[in-house]
Amino acid sequence: MAGSNFIDYVKIHCRSGKGGAGSKHFRREKYIAQGGPDGGDGGRGGHVIIQGNAQMWTLLHLKHQRHIKAGHGAGGSGSTSTGAEGDDVYIQVPLGTVAKDAETGETLFEITEDGEQQILAKGGRGGLGNNHFKNSTNQAPRYAQPGEDYEEAWRILELKVLADVGLVGFPNAGKSTLLSVVSAAKPEIANYPFTTLVPNLGIVGYRDHKSFVMADIPGIIEGAHEGKGLGLRFLRHIERNSVLLFLVPADSDNIAKEYETLLNELRQFNPELLDKDRILAISKSDMLDDELKVEISKEISTLPHLFISSVAQQGLMELKDLLWKSINNE
Repeated sequence: MAGSNFIDYVKIHCRSGKGGAGSKHFRREKYIAQGGPDGGDGGRGGHVIIQGNAQMWTLLHLKHQRHIKAGHGAGGSGSTSTGAEGDDVYIQVPLGTVAKDAETGETLFEITEDGEQQILAKGGRGGLGNNHFKNSTNQAPRYAQPGEDYEEAWRILELKVLADVGLVGFPNAGKSTLLSVVSAAKPEIANYPFTTLVPNLGIVGYRDHKSFVMADIPGIIEGAHEGKGLGLRFLRHIERNSVLLFLVPADSDNIAKEYETLLNELRQFNPELLDKDRILAISKSDMLDDELKVEISKEISTLPHLFISSVAQQGLMELKDLLWKSINNE
């Protein structure tokens, strides 16, 4: 997933279709001097519809398509013929896409299933033809309803990456390296902060041909909930992960404090994130001997944890076992 191709936020202008006008037509046939009203209804205006697509990972295709318009409904005609409906417009989006009102910030809906459809802008209803308005006292109504007007508004589409496991840690904590080792994903890896600028997804193989999805998400920094660093862009993605895997490197000055700082950033952004299952892994543990591991374990004795090394392939199967049990609530 190339950085330049990953777009997780777009603002688009949507306009649905106007409903067609009802017809004022009267029946006119040979030998029928004064036929009654037979005006048909107008057609419905087209909707702007969001549809989930499990094969998509980005909103890139909407980056340069900011104005989306549906078709107008056609007017009704004689013989109570209903006008054609306006063409609906379908916008394909990745699963985990959230639609919001651009003015109020209100969340309208969220797309979580393949093929799921939600109306982003509703087409106007077609007007009723004069045939609907005839009665015993008014047998020849010469009026019909106009079609309803279209809807238009600015909408925001935000993508929250869907994954079973989300990696949480400061920049350069070893998240990308872990993902590259346990899956076929090939994230950019280097020894400097913010190597990962966009989420990377990997399929992690497990026992008996089972698998789960792990997301390497841009590193958090202190103050991320206030928008510092990659800030809110990072935190938005982590809301959709089932299990949070905290990675703190073995060479950290204070592992317990670093873990608490990460927890606090999540708490400040959305307290519900702390309700998710959490696992703490001490990464880069190949640099530790058994004595140092015992000392670190004493310092964080109140926290469930394990030691791993992606480079030396240490503790990875034990980590997968813990993640699988947590994902499946075993």
